[in-house]
Amino acid sequence: MKSLAAGGRQTEIVGFVILAAVLLVLLPAVTDVFRLNLYGKYLTYAFVAVGLVLCWGSAGILSLGQGIFFGLGGYCMAMFLKLESSTPEATAIQSTPGIPDFMDWNQITELPWFWEPFHSFGFTLVAVVLVPVALAFVIGFAMFTRRVGGVYFAIITQAIAAILTILIIGQQGYTGGVNGITDLRTLLGFDIRSDQAKFVLYFVNAFLLLGAIVLAMIVRRSKLGRILVAMRDKEDRVRFSGYGVAGFKIFVFCFAAALAGVGGAMFTLQVGFMSPTFVGIVPSIEMVIYCAVGGRLSLIGAVYGTLLVNWAKTSFSESFPELWLFAMGALFIAVVLAFPNGLAGVYSAHVAPRLKRVFARSAAASKAGDMAAPGAATPSAAAAE
Repeated sequence: MKSLAAGGRQTEIVGFVILAAVLLVLLPAVTDVFRLNLYGKYLTYAFVAVGLVLCWGSAGILSLGQGIFFGLGGYCMAMFLKLESSTPEATAIQSTPGIPDFMDWNQITELPWFWEPFHSFGFTLVAVVLVPVALAFVIGFAMFTRRVGGVYFAIITQAIAAILTILIIGQQGYTGGVNGITDLRTLLGFDIRSDQAKFVLYFVNAFLLLGAIVLAMIVRRSKLGRILVAMRDKEDRVRFSGYGVAGFKIFVFCFAAALAGVGGAMFTLQVGFMSPTFVGIVPSIEMVIYCAVGGRLSLIGAVYGTLLVNWAKTSFSESFPELWLFAMGALFIAVVLAFPNGLAGVYSAHVAPRLKRVFARSAAASKAGDMAAPGAATPSAAAAE
């Protein structure tokens, strides 16, 4: 068992190193700034997929509302960026200078109280994580302490995503409504629309994602990770063993929400806006598909799944925009029926055994060559000595 665990850990480390090389070396070397920024946008979704590997894959909690936390993190960052670009000098033509333009259009004459703290970049960074975590804690505490799970929990998270979308659109004067918060230009005076900024933000995004994967690996290898898997397989047995199942579920749900919030903030920086279209049911389901395609049990696979699905979405929708939703549905069905463990499952079932055989043959051939080399002592000569 120890050898199997060590082998799995070694495979995971090798996969992580290869992923880091792909993100930090290969993609920047072979793509222009526009495509690199596009891949950076894809990687912001990968934060959600990594969180879902822990939440859904390890703990068995299927959330169809992760767009909630992605959007909250994105809106927190967008509020700071919007306030930075809404100085009295930049908004002098408004009837009320010094407030975001969409507030002025909706006859709001002063900045709302809950916008005030977002003048601080430090507060914004904390809010990007704590606001999604706070909402996740409320949802998790209300659901898990009452032992609500399975399909019921998935439907409830969908409903909350729909409610939040309607709320954001309805409060147009405070949130920008259906258009969202747009025209975001600078971060601490640094123009985020320039090619140099896009290049730097891609690497910041990639390093943060790799850090999130390392953190998730630590959680999975710890005793907590083993308890999460035990809960997924035999929840009642874990409960009867004296563990607080609700507390563990709340923790992993909040952890996934924190990662989604960071992804949403990075999305706002990469793209330059945030709107309610990234909060609702459809984007939340798409995020689950990213995780499923990559493999809901593989942290590395979730990143590749996110990149693959979004690359296919961009390529396919450019040629056949009206057929993309059908292709997405067909992809999800194919994953469930043909390879339920995603790309990681295909690799472990078909590719890894063949590579292992190839390496074993190569090692055997190398050993035989060393034995047959001139000057090498044969068994009989060694015995005679």
